[in-house]
Amino acid sequence: MVRREGGELLRAPRVIRMIKSMTAFGRGRNETEERIVTVEIKSVNSRFFDCTVKMPRAYAFLEERVRSYIQKNAVSRAKVDVYVTVENRSTPSLTVEIDRAYAKSYIDALRTLAAEFGLRDDISAMSVARNPDILLSVREEADMEREWEFILPALETAARDYLHTREVEGEKIYRDLCEKLESVRTLSGEVAEISRTDTVGYRARLEERIRKILGECDVVPDEARLLTECAVFADKIAIDEELVRLGAHFGAFYEIAGAAEPSGRKLDFLMQELNRETNTIGSKANNARIARIVVDMKGELEKMREQIQNVE
Repeated sequence: MVRREGGELLRAPRVIRMIKSMTAFGRGRNETEERIVTVEIKSVNSRFFDCTVKMPRAYAFLEERVRSYIQKNAVSRAKVDVYVTVENRSTPSLTVEIDRAYAKSYIDALRTLAAEFGLRDDISAMSVARNPDILLSVREEADMEREWEFILPALETAARDYLHTREVEGEKIYRDLCEKLESVRTLSGEVAEISRTDTVGYRARLEERIRKILGECDVVPDEARLLTECAVFADKIAIDEELVRLGAHFGAFYEIAGAAEPSGRKLDFLMQELNRETNTIGSKANNARIARIVVDMKGELEKMREQIQNVE
């Protein structure tokens, strides 16, 4: 619910679908007569987009295309890990070549190692082949697009599943944030009520104390100066402006959350403003009840801030 200045209650805008979580998981599979491709996507919150793609060495040339697809179609800010596995049901169309210059240098180094340290020379084709840089898998250029066509359907399915998870988690986050925001709004209303009834009384008490002190010192107060000083001090401890800005920030929350673009960064900035106004209220209000309420408000705002760290 949203409370206007006049006390009228409004239902919070239904913008649940707009907020998306950065923590999610998705899985896709594409099975053909030639091979089975499985793609898994998982992510956690991050300040920037950081995508790591892990796939068989023979398909490493497609890593950048997978990374670009994720950033364009799945998420713009998160720590993302993409796992691609390929199970071939037939012999893949590639040739294996030897990096002859590297192989010669590698074997010479092994023989030097054995000679200098008195090691048994058991160099064989199998032992040398264990070095992954000796043998190179080579594909024709035309074959690259064909391999991408095998991986893309699984990637699309995984991305759809991943996005669905992000939206479901985003809905939960949005509802939790609304609940906490309404709690802060209610507490700020209590602060406003206490402030309204306390300001006039505080001014009267302050005037009475000043008169008493001056009387004890046999000083006749200047009535005009006394009233002026009381009014100035009462204005210094007034928190009306802070409460008005808090109300504006409450409304801004729903506007930002309802925007089509990712809202996590803006909501994070908004939380800083909410905290700033709340801290100012706590420092200006000369009232123990308000101080206790401000502590509760800051507790709720901190919970919101932590939750917003998961919003894209």
